[in-house]
Amino acid sequence: MPPPINHTPAYTNPEYQTTHLTLFKQSITTPLKSVLPPGVTRYAFEAAILQYMVVVGHEQVLQGDALAEYIDPYELREAEGKRKMPSAAVRPKSVEELREILRISNEFDVPVWTFSRGKNLGYGGPAPRANGSVALDLHRMNKIIEVSADYAYAVVEPGVTFTELYEYCTEHKLTVWPSVPSLGWGSVVGNTVDRGTGFTPTATHHQHICGVEVMLADGDLVRTGQFAVSGSPSSHLSKFTFGPSIEGLFLQSNLGIVTKLGIWLTPAPQAFMSCSFDMPDLEDVETIVDVFGPLRRDGLLPNTVYVSNLVEWLGMMGKREDLWPHDGPIPESRLREFQKELDIGYWNAKFGLYGARDVVQAHFDELKKIVGLKAPKGRLTGNMFAAEDGHTLDPASLPEPHGGFFVGVPSLWSLPMVKFRLPKDGGGIGAHYDYSPIVPSSGKTVLEWVKTAKKICEAESFDLFCDFFMHERHVIFVNMMTFDKTNPSHIRAVETIFQNLFAEGKKRGFSKYRSHVNAMDQVASLYDFNDHAYRRFVERIKDALDPKGILSPGKQGIWPRRFRENEALKAHL
Repeated sequence: MPPPINHTPAYTNPEYQTTHLTLFKQSITTPLKSVLPPGVTRYAFEAAILQYMVVVGHEQVLQGDALAEYIDPYELREAEGKRKMPSAAVRPKSVEELREILRISNEFDVPVWTFSRGKNLGYGGPAPRANGSVALDLHRMNKIIEVSADYAYAVVEPGVTFTELYEYCTEHKLTVWPSVPSLGWGSVVGNTVDRGTGFTPTATHHQHICGVEVMLADGDLVRTGQFAVSGSPSSHLSKFTFGPSIEGLFLQSNLGIVTKLGIWLTPAPQAFMSCSFDMPDLEDVETIVDVFGPLRRDGLLPNTVYVSNLVEWLGMMGKREDLWPHDGPIPESRLREFQKELDIGYWNAKFGLYGARDVVQAHFDELKKIVGLKAPKGRLTGNMFAAEDGHTLDPASLPEPHGGFFVGVPSLWSLPMVKFRLPKDGGGIGAHYDYSPIVPSSGKTVLEWVKTAKKICEAESFDLFCDFFMHERHVIFVNMMTFDKTNPSHIRAVETIFQNLFAEGKKRGFSKYRSHVNAMDQVASLYDFNDHAYRRFVERIKDALDPKGILSPGKQGIWPRRFRENEALKAHL
């Protein structure tokens, strides 16, 4: 295997780069193994590599040990020799370079696995669905093309991180707040097209897309909506278009590669109120959902209500063995003691109110009345932060724990929780795996799911470690399994928990809002109406747009014709 190539770092931010390298390179428990792209000969692969190098430069084509940053750092199956692994990585800087890479890939039938920053952790990271695909890393395409404070939108390339967009707005004194997820080092484009979410009023990122540029497999560029009208002043202002809307075809998709994305931001308000609410008992989740769900629907609460359970809070405080050094789940009696020691509930909700100071105060006063009547045993607090009249609030001025991602300030705050189940005397590799169903915003339904999930986790000696995100009509419920990936019993438990959660979710008609690459076919199988008509429809589009099947084969369970019909390729996967 060739030695690692000295290449430009993934991040200019020193903290992010150090954390990035540690995350990937210290996660490897078995040696990287060289693979070829599926169905491609060694001769054709090497010819393609040489041509890639001509396009992007030798230092931007990676092989061998230099691919340590292109695996799933939390891979469950690497000890079995089943790690998903790219054959190489290619890192274009421009649309022109990207077009040439796709031309070469078509010529040699080399499939590519496209991503922006590769930080979809817990879902595979940058690892490909089809083993041996070339990692098509777009992080060097990192221009912030425009940010409009007047109309509150940004236009960015795939490599732009949430942190970089926030810093750009701060540096240029722009009165807009980007929505950011819990980790700020991810790509705005990557998170948005994978239907990720944040915490400000524009938190449901994919619902705030406006105007996208996409490169198809043959190198053709397509723009959507008013962005397709040359020189249109409404390119990123209106979702209205003429004819079919096609932006949705490129969400969680392998039909094209998003090269520019317009996304709406939150206008900086005069005031923000940091709100929290907690309740003491597991059964209280029913009340929380039935109180706050209607308030999300009627608009009193303008952003995601983030609800986490006690064990997730403990996950941010240290290692589990320091809190409960015994086998089996943490017992109810000990959890009660933690609640008293920390003065928090079993369920803890965080959200914000935004706008003019007097309007925010009026909203909070109304909220207090509703909560007092419908959830009297809960505790509601609100902390107001406001600028002078005629001015907007500086999000960086808010102290922790009140600001952060609720006002668009990115960080890496939640990353340490993956270490929760590591041995207290050192060693091990922290990891997590998730089951994240879309559940109706019904208190009875969510409580029933909580009890089911708790039983499944505890049967494998794991605690229920979870949170959920309340949208207007549904919640995204995240069952997180943190584990030590060097511990075989943990791996077995995580796989069992995931499969049992999936089976129970399937019985209820629940699907996941995103999927680990290893489970994409399994999740796709849920969409079974009319003999999987949805999948057949998308396959027809896939075969028309990408006849060679080079763009991210297998993503979200959509396989191109040559993979569907070639038994040798099926076996390779």
